[in-house]
Amino acid sequence: MIRVMIVDDHAIVRKGIRALLSESGGFEIVAEAAEGQEAVLAAEQTQPDVILMDLLMPGMDGIEATRRITGSRPEARVLVLTSFAADNKLFPAIKAGALGYLLKDSSPEELVRAVRQVYRGEPALHPTIARKLLQEVAQPADLQPAPEALTARELAVLRIIAQGMSNQEIADELMVSEATVRAHVSRILGKLHLASRTQAALYAVREGLTSEDEASQEEG
Repeated sequence: MIRVMIVDDHAIVRKGIRALLSESGGFEIVAEAAEGQEAVLAAEQTQPDVILMDLLMPGMDGIEATRRITGSRPEARVLVLTSFAADNKLFPAIKAGALGYLLKDSSPEELVRAVRQVYRGEPALHPTIARKLLQEVAQPADLQPAPEALTARELAVLRIIAQGMSNQEIADELMVSEATVRAHVSRILGKLHLASRTQAALYAVREGLTSEDEASQEEG
């Protein structure tokens, strides 16, 4: 039996996944959670084999929950199940330790297969996601920083961009106006010779600029 925890803020989604896995056989649902903090606690208490993780939830999101769960239990196997294929969600989720990334428009058979793959320690990726990853891996030279260094505030904004936050969310986090954030983002893209926020997020993840410790070193 594969012990599964389902994390999603919609009860109807959790109920549907529970029914699907129960009917498929070979699965035991050991816990459910409606938000990230609840998922972290439930994962610690029940030690599931596979965690089905939504990304966009109230309170702690799925990316942070994944990071905390895999940080305390590296053997935990997280399969993201989300509606979002955007790079600013994909790359942070993979960086946080997710072993699989599936979209909610996948078929029931694809979901069951993905859970079993992740349980065996094999990556499970929706075809759209796999293509995105392959494209980025195939073109690493496209992300070249300019000689001009980022300021401490620009580094802070870049780290938060890599977490998938919007300009308004960044403004709230840093207690500045949204217009100020837009200006910072524009300067970051210019200095790093990047074309989009997506490329900025990927650059931050790839260069290891997503932790407070490394940011502090840059500021110094």
